Amino acid sequence: MKRLLIIGAAALALSACATATPYQPAQPGHSQAGGYSEYRVESDRWRVHFAGNSLTSRETVETYLLFRAAELTVQNGYDWFSVVNRQTERDTRYVGTPDPWYSSRFGPYWGPHWRYYRRGAWSTWGPWGSPWGSDFDVREIDRYEADAEIVMGRGRKPADPSAFDAREVMTNLGPRIVAPAPR
Repeated sequence: MKRLLIIGAAALALSACATATPYQPAQPGHSQAGGYSEYRVESDRWRVHFAGNSLTSRETVETYLLFRAAELTVQNGYDWFSVVNRQTERDTRYVGTPDPWYSSRFGPYWGPHWRYYRRGAWSTWGPWGSPWGSDFDVREIDRYEADAEIVMGRGRKPADPSAFDAREVMTNLGPRIVAPAPR
């Protein structure tokens, strides 16, 4: 019974980790957690950043960045903000996993395959393709981070397409924001 409880607790802990980055402040020293951060460049100019984990889509990262810019604008007593510079970076890594059926039957080093000599080189052939070909799964894992430099203003929003009404952005994007689960 005790073993079953330990396995259940481990599964619950792992499932909690398998979620997209919520809208939260980034915690220094915890780069894998992700979240937003910002710093003031001038009195009305800020640099805003949002980093997601490998389960957070590019659209979500960019939405959270825009929401944080709007929230920061209102918190500082301004009405609108304009995006001066913006970029989104994608970090891609590849993870390979051997086929569990193949590995459990034949081990990692042996498999049913044959070698033959053709055109001056040795090649292999097997019933499931080459020993390392179809028996190996490769996944692409993407992680996104977005940065923006914003300028804040008061009064009526300019007609510039890069300008946003902060309260309207918060109203429209608010339902799409996922806060961290309570601990």
